[in-house]
Amino acid sequence: MKKNYNCKEPLLAVLSLCLLLLVTGHSAFAQEQAFSYTQYMNNLTPFNPAYSLLDKTGSIHTLARKQWVGIDGAPVTYVINGNVPIESIDGAAGLIVFNNQLAIEHQTEINAYFAKGIQLTPESYLGVSINAGIRNYVANYSALDASDPTFKSDVRGTKPNIGFGVMYYTDWYYLGIAAPELTITSLGTASIQNGTNFKSHYYLSGALLTNINEDIKFKPATLISYAKGVPLTANISGTFYTKETLGLGINYRTDNVMAGIISINVNSFHVGYSYQFGTSSANLGGFNNATHEISITFRFGKHASDFKLL
Repeated sequence: MKKNYNCKEPLLAVLSLCLLLLVTGHSAFAQEQAFSYTQYMNNLTPFNPAYSLLDKTGSIHTLARKQWVGIDGAPVTYVINGNVPIESIDGAAGLIVFNNQLAIEHQTEINAYFAKGIQLTPESYLGVSINAGIRNYVANYSALDASDPTFKSDVRGTKPNIGFGVMYYTDWYYLGIAAPELTITSLGTASIQNGTNFKSHYYLSGALLTNINEDIKFKPATLISYAKGVPLTANISGTFYTKETLGLGINYRTDNVMAGIISINVNSFHVGYSYQFGTSSANLGGFNNATHEISITFRFGKHASDFKLL
């Protein structure tokens, strides 16, 4: 980024207080949101497409997430999103593809989005975004036991999806709220996953970038997600960057999971890896199913070599 500010800025205290109240005002939960990944602080666009306005170059982001390694049918998630800037109108447009497999259930979501920035002051902007697409859901119950009448019928459906996002941002922090998954109609009650995967989801996010010294920057971030009938979940992370190249961070989620994160920024490429594990006494004292997550980003265009840390 072009500018970085220190922790004495008055707005930092306000931002930190707001995030603290939102996070600590809720207890820990064991149920996970349908759409979640650890490295949100490096690619927030799938949660809030208005975030794409913070980067003034084109980019392609890919992410693969394997949960609960060692358990058959454990969740596997793939996300790819690409965006291109529209500099003449301070806008951006792109595509998000999400694919999730959980045992016999398979969900695919495709959304196109458009975002527009509005300059409020010389150093602050308001970004708004809209997205639209489809969600496809398949549950192959017959694969469990075709001879059992309980599992004779598979569940399949494709439904439209719309969403929006709003983000206030500067060169050193942002605050955003978004509802990228507003399902127009539901699939019914044939699958237990309908209660999570096809509800409308809401996200509140915030982050800031500050200098520790000439070579080290620190970036705290949070992502709070909610859906009706699904417990609120808060992600809290902190990442230290050395010479804007090597990033080392930690993430805690309020359903008792934690992750270590490492990232490397070289020219137009970003590569990240996270290792997530449970923090409850049952996990730490016994069998703990880890989650591995890998992300790769390629940036292109005239600003591609100036890697965006925020």
